[in-house]
Amino acid sequence: MQGTWEKRRKRIFEIIEVGTEYDYVSRIYDFFNAFCIILNLAASMVYTFDSYREAYGALLMTIEQVTVALFMVDYFLRVWTAKYLYPGSSQPRAIWKYVTSFTGIVDLLSFLPQYLPFFFPAGAIAFRMFRIIRIFRLFRINAYYDSLNVITEVIVSKKQQLFSSVFIILMLMFASSLCMYSLEHEAQPDVFSNAFSGIWWAGSTLLTVGYGDIYPITTLGKLFGIFIAFLGVGIVAIPTGIISAGFVDQYSRIKRMSEYGHEADIHFIQIQLTEQDPWVGKTISQLHLPTRVIVAAIQRDHRILVPRGSMTLRMGDSMVLGAESFHNNKGERIQLKEMALQKNHPWIGQRIRELDISRKSIIVLIRRGEKTMIPHGGLVLREGDMVIFYSQMHIAGAEAIDL
Repeated sequence: MQGTWEKRRKRIFEIIEVGTEYDYVSRIYDFFNAFCIILNLAASMVYTFDSYREAYGALLMTIEQVTVALFMVDYFLRVWTAKYLYPGSSQPRAIWKYVTSFTGIVDLLSFLPQYLPFFFPAGAIAFRMFRIIRIFRLFRINAYYDSLNVITEVIVSKKQQLFSSVFIILMLMFASSLCMYSLEHEAQPDVFSNAFSGIWWAGSTLLTVGYGDIYPITTLGKLFGIFIAFLGVGIVAIPTGIISAGFVDQYSRIKRMSEYGHEADIHFIQIQLTEQDPWVGKTISQLHLPTRVIVAAIQRDHRILVPRGSMTLRMGDSMVLGAESFHNNKGERIQLKEMALQKNHPWIGQRIRELDISRKSIIVLIRRGEKTMIPHGGLVLREGDMVIFYSQMHIAGAEAIDL
C-alpha cells in the first residue's frame, strides 16, 4: 500500500512539473496551468474598467476565484511532492527549500492575499496590493516553452556585460546629479536643494524620458543638460545592444543547428584499446557490432589501416567507429553538454547523487585525465573532471555537444 501511495505521489510530481513531449498528461497540465495564469491576469485587468465591471463583474470575480483556487491546489501539490524536486534532501528539508525558493514564494503569494481578508478584514487593502505578485507566475510559462527560454539564456550569458553597463549608468547618474547641484543650487535652491536632489533629473535625462518637472535654468546648467542628454542616448543603448546581440547570436546558433544539422548523418568516435578491453585479440567480424555501427578506420603505430573482417585487433589500436546521428521519428536530436570543473566549483568534492540538479539532468560519463569513467551515485567529483551530461536547463559554464 505504501509503495502504491509513493508511486501516485511521484506520478503527480511528474504531471505538475514541466513534462516531456511524450508525457501527454503532463503536457496537458502545463498548457492548462499557463491558460489559468493568463486568464486570471486578463480578468484582473478587465475588472479595472468601470463599464466591464458593471456588466460582467460577477463573471470576472468568479473567474478570479476559480483560478486562484487552482493556484492554491497547485501549490499544495508541489509542497506534497517536494521530495522528488530535491531528491538529495529529506522530506522536511525539501519542503523548506521549495517554500523559501523564488517560485515557491510566488506560488504562495499568488493565492494567499485572496483569502487573508477573511481572517484579517482590517488589512484588506494592504493584502490587495500583494495580488500584483501574481503576475510573476508568468515566469512558469517561460519554463513550459523552450523558445521562451532564450530570454533567460541570453540574460544569463550576458550578465557580466549587463552589470558593467548598468554600473556605468548609475555612476554617471550620481556624477551628473552632483554637477547639476553645483550649477543650479544658487539659482534654484528649492529644486536642487542637495546633491541627491538631482538624481531624479539625471535619471530622466540619461534614460531620455525628460518629464520636465525639474530642469536647469542657468546657461551652464542647460549646456550641461544637453551634454548629458546626448551622452544618455549612447550610454543607455549599451545594454540594449548587448541584449540584441545576444538574441541574434542565440537565434543564429539555433538556425545553423536546424539548417545544417541534417548534413551530419554520421558521427565518429575514436577509442583506444587497452589490455583490459575484451576486443583485444578478436577479429572485427567477431565483435558483433550493431547493424548501423561501422569500423571506419584503425590506427596502428602511426599507420591508418583499412578494416577488414579478418583483421585481428591489438592492444594500443585506435579504432574509429561511425554511427548514424541520433534522431527520432520527428527528426529531433539529443544535445549533450560538457563542463570542466574548475577550482572552487560547487560540484567538487560532492557525490553525484548529492548534486542539486534537475531531475531531467543525467550525467552520462566523467573524463578524469586520460581516464573515462562510467558515473555512479557514489562517485566523488574532483577538480579538473570533465562532466558530460544531458540537461534541458541552463547551467553556467557548460558547452553544448551536438550529436
